[in-house]
Amino acid sequence: MNRPAPDDVTRALQSLRDGESHGFEEVLELTYEELRAIAGRHMSGERPEHTLQPTALLNEAWLRISGDAEVGWENRAHFFAIAARAMRQVLVDHARKRSADKRGGQCQRVTLHEDIAPEMAQSEFDLLDLHDAVEKLSNLDESLGRIIELRFFGGLTLDETAAVMGVSRRKVAKDWAFARVWLSRELSDDV
Repeated sequence: MNRPAPDDVTRALQSLRDGESHGFEEVLELTYEELRAIAGRHMSGERPEHTLQPTALLNEAWLRISGDAEVGWENRAHFFAIAARAMRQVLVDHARKRSADKRGGQCQRVTLHEDIAPEMAQSEFDLLDLHDAVEKLSNLDESLGRIIELRFFGGLTLDETAAVMGVSRRKVAKDWAFARVWLSRELSDDV
């Protein structure tokens, strides 16, 4: 995949903020492959019979973020963080709807990736349990929840996460390690 230069994406986001009519199309063209990869990572942990495919997840998330004209994306990392959050919310909404439809039926299961909790990578968790655990962590410490969201759901690097949050890479690395352990323990308590 040819990754566009961060400056190209930042310039396109600036054009969008400036109200240029072609802004959304340019941003989508520059970021589509990377957004598709993020959607693919989200879907890789989902159950095989999931009705959403990565492209559909990307499309639903794009509709949400492109419909919000008030978002002032600062740079590439900020844009991808918002896109990842939108994808996560699409999956959570989808799981809630499915759960409401089935009331006590089959829950939606996800597999944790190796980088979030290596000791639990092969375990499956209900998507809503994972969402609730991240929300609980956010309530305890908002920055820890944000790091999980940016790194795990958004696929951002430590440096990109630090830039989005306006903190040092070292702080992100330390908090990332703590948040992974906390999330691992929280989810293993639910099993």
